[in-house]
Amino acid sequence: MKKIIYFVPIFISAVLFFPGCSNMPKVDRVSADTRVDLSGRWNDTDVRMVCESLINDCLASPRVSQFIQQYSASHNGKLPAVVVGTFRNESSEHIDTGIISITMESTIVNSGKLDFVAGGDTRAEVRNERQDQQSNASEDTAAALGYETGAALLLTGAVRSIVDRAGNMTVRSYFVNAELTGIETNTRLWMGNNNEIKKVIQQPNTRF
Repeated sequence: MKKIIYFVPIFISAVLFFPGCSNMPKVDRVSADTRVDLSGRWNDTDVRMVCESLINDCLASPRVSQFIQQYSASHNGKLPAVVVGTFRNESSEHIDTGIISITMESTIVNSGKLDFVAGGDTRAEVRNERQDQQSNASEDTAAALGYETGAALLLTGAVRSIVDRAGNMTVRSYFVNAELTGIETNTRLWMGNNNEIKKVIQQPNTRF
């Protein structure tokens, strides 16, 4: 009986103690636009800042505005369409440039100043589906060939970085450039650069 009496306090203490020693991560939900910077590397906040800045600068360009007006005047008021091409990662770290392309696309669409047409893998899938319908869909529902909206403009770019280290201090600077090119004439209508992302990371001093 005494053993049981001694065991009960020990058991209760263990129950109270071990939850505090759990190795489960603590997760806090935050708003998607909350700035969170854990490592000092490229993150979602950087993508939003850079893409919005570059597209707004592009649409504010006098040459781009003139092109839009001239195109609309000669195409019954239609807006020129943009296709987003390749954004190269030329930095020293892994960056998913696909996220940059998608953010650029949504910013273009939401601006209401340019139309957007799909490129890359999406365009290939659409074309395959349209071709497949020619043989397998009924005549009155099959999508017709030769009715794609041709892109008038191509948006491309690259991400570069410079990393400077001294002791336990690291400075990461990011440079993102983008270019808008007229497809018919190969004329470069706009070039933009964003070098606003600079991060100073201080690692804790190591003690032995």
